Amino acid sequence: MEKVSSECSYPGCFFCVMKEANPNKRRASVLKFFRELPSQDGDDQVVPISALWNTAMAHPNDPEFIELGIFECMSALIWKGLKNRRWLSHDHNIYIPYYAAHIIGSYTMNMEEFAETAVHAGIIPPLVELLRGRLTWVEQRVAVRALGHLATYSSTFPAVASQGEILELSIQLAISSLEIVYSHFYQYVDRRLSYHRDLLTRGMGGVEMESRKAEEWASQLQCWSLQLINCFAFKPEFLSTICKPEFLAKLPGMWGGLVNENSPAGIGLLRTICHHKLGRGPVASCPGIIEALCNIARSSDDWQYMAIDCLLWLLQDPSTCHKIIDKAVPALVELAEISTLGDNKRLGDSIVNVLQECIQSQGTGRNSISSRTKEEIEELLNSRQRLKWEKSMPKEDLHIKQAAALVVKLEGNSLFSSGNISGAASKYSEALALCPMRSKKERVVLYSNRAQCHLLLQQPLAAIGDATRALCLYNPVNRHAKSLWRRAQAYDMLGLAKESLLDAILFINECSQSSDPDLSLRQNKVPDYAERLVKKQMRAAWLFREASIKHGGVHCEGDAGDIYGQETDGSEWETASESDIGDDGRDRMGDDDCEWKNDVESKASIR
Repeated sequence: MEKVSSECSYPGCFFCVMKEANPNKRRASVLKFFRELPSQDGDDQVVPISALWNTAMAHPNDPEFIELGIFECMSALIWKGLKNRRWLSHDHNIYIPYYAAHIIGSYTMNMEEFAETAVHAGIIPPLVELLRGRLTWVEQRVAVRALGHLATYSSTFPAVASQGEILELSIQLAISSLEIVYSHFYQYVDRRLSYHRDLLTRGMGGVEMESRKAEEWASQLQCWSLQLINCFAFKPEFLSTICKPEFLAKLPGMWGGLVNENSPAGIGLLRTICHHKLGRGPVASCPGIIEALCNIARSSDDWQYMAIDCLLWLLQDPSTCHKIIDKAVPALVELAEISTLGDNKRLGDSIVNVLQECIQSQGTGRNSISSRTKEEIEELLNSRQRLKWEKSMPKEDLHIKQAAALVVKLEGNSLFSSGNISGAASKYSEALALCPMRSKKERVVLYSNRAQCHLLLQQPLAAIGDATRALCLYNPVNRHAKSLWRRAQAYDMLGLAKESLLDAILFINECSQSSDPDLSLRQNKVPDYAERLVKKQMRAAWLFREASIKHGGVHCEGDAGDIYGQETDGSEWETASESDIGDDGRDRMGDDDCEWKNDVESKASIR
């Protein structure tokens, strides 16, 4: 390549080429650079590659380098790294396969025509070699990212699918990715490869920063593997490979963690699987998966509707309905008050309609609905009928019913204050029977109060049900702070760390925006009780927890016994019913009329 600048000592310098003012000369020089780079063995080859990486990240839709052969160049560089270990270990060439695969992924992220060009350039075979783990998990991460983009487009999916092992490799990677990153990087701090450390932090952080980024990248490795599998799941012919019980059972637990909360992860793949009749049978037969879907359906995160869709599709399928109905109905009944969830309009009506169809089409024998399930559905249908009746009632009668409900609620508060928790719960139930269905604010309070009673009576499932009902009725949905906190505690009782963590975090967020003096954060300080629960659940729901248990913790030179994630202060955690005590010993999460006081007998006082 011709020297462009007399001031540069490197003939054919890429940066000088890019400064060329004449567009035709510049394009010819870039074309030549891409053709010649893979055959060169000089120093500092990584410098222009890293510049191309930055360009691809900043301008992924720019066609200039695509037209000039960047995909052929990147493909050749990956092959060179795989076949020529001497070259790979020279200078900083170890970075080049990672950058090359990342560049491919960035340019194929948005533009289908770019993806088609990439496939014609032969980039799939070298990416598959990286996916196999021929180098390290860092290269696997960018390879599965690029292949996932290619599989997204109808015109390039067949080329991806023609490499038969890609699906199996992706499934294994989704299952093992967290353990791979933990055991190959996170666990032994002093054995971390220097180029991994540089790529993770760009030289801007120490061990703590590396560890945080490693957790984020491990989550991305798993979630991008799931995204690639999801592309295959849209095609029925691949479902038999995907729907293996050992894989399906793990999907609800593949949630991305807090570091990758924008990915639908395992629940997104389950939704695609359940959309197909061929996928619903294996899902319905997989032990534990329906319970997990119910927990996700009750959750307050962005993917709640996906779990609800799964449950509704399984109920609408005659071949799977009888297998799941007894487990699914309690959760769906709790969720039936949801009006709108994101872009999903009238979701509660959809739930009611599906449950009504289940009652009308129930069979006999092994396909019949249990009496308990039938009662729950009929109670829900009766409440809908009650709402219709109330619409035709005179306003005066509704006001009388609402006043009567208030009187009974106050009686419940009095019983609660005197320590009669079960009596208070009964009064709140009586008030709910009186309270007009359209009086949503009042019903939110009653459900939330009853949830508190269930907590103190050590009835976490009932507490979760009532808190969920309150959250569904509240406007905006899933944002009633007191119910979030009570459900977080109930999940804690059941050992459901992830669910408890998400509710506790949402509770803190709602407190930060609340005008309620009992809820608003004082001097922007997170309440101690909430901070303690969040820390506890973050440890329990830690992305590397299983890998850490299996491999024995994190080790540092001279301190091989240190295990990150263990408690260090030796303190005992409170029970769920006690963990809402503030510094002054008073519970700040009572209903709108009273403030609970939690002493050794779990009694309450009226404010």
